[in-house]
Amino acid sequence: MTHPTALIAEDEPLLAQALQAELARAWPELRIVASVGDGASAVQQTLALLPDVLFFDIRMPGMGGLEAAAELAEQWPPASAPARPFPALVFVTAYDQYAVQAFEAQAVDYLLKPLQAARLKKTVEKLALALAKSTQPAINLEATLDQLRGLLASPGAAPKSPLRVIQASVGNTIRMVPIDEVLCFEAADKYVRVLTAEREYLIRTPLKELQDQLDTSVFWQIHRGTIVRALAVDTVTRDEAGKTHVTLRGLKERFVVSRLYAHLFKAM
Repeated sequence: MTHPTALIAEDEPLLAQALQAELARAWPELRIVASVGDGASAVQQTLALLPDVLFFDIRMPGMGGLEAAAELAEQWPPASAPARPFPALVFVTAYDQYAVQAFEAQAVDYLLKPLQAARLKKTVEKLALALAKSTQPAINLEATLDQLRGLLASPGAAPKSPLRVIQASVGNTIRMVPIDEVLCFEAADKYVRVLTAEREYLIRTPLKELQDQLDTSVFWQIHRGTIVRALAVDTVTRDEAGKTHVTLRGLKERFVVSRLYAHLFKAM
């Protein structure tokens, strides 16, 4: 029988070592194939090694655990391709009990810092049972996507005031762009592109910070780095590779829709 495999993504080396040691005691058959310290490496190594289980810290440099899991789901081979099932996800978090309620509502599991042997044992039993099912893939990608959507949408800090205007620098001038004119926000390197029907602006405000101030019934996130005005969506198409794209009225370019947000257009 093949031993189950796991990957640990934790930016604090001592905590990564502690988790690995506790797993060795609670699940001797489990083989740790890699231990990395950031989200980007977690995505890269998971796609290369295809482990059965992922232990992802929520907060890591650059890309956190939730974002890394969402990126993995986006890059995971489609069901039609010969590939391993999507790994079982376990998030490691220092969140307080209130925030953890969001995880308890999901089928993915979580571990609280500092690690407790009794809690880890329950997680191991749950994972071993899921992996032992031989009639069907242990982890369903679509179900995982649903869970990730719920976790990413879980309320965190108190919402900020709704955004009414974007302040964009144009040379030595500050241009006040009404939010009603914006068709799309797209992350690009250290900037965010703000697209209207007339022109493009570059701002330094992170996309996540903008998102917290946008009306989600008006602006839809369609990709980790793209938010569009819902009523501006003109066409939704799927290419031969299974990728979904949208075009917006007033703009010529197409925008990719990730698997995580493709459900927005299923009715179409």
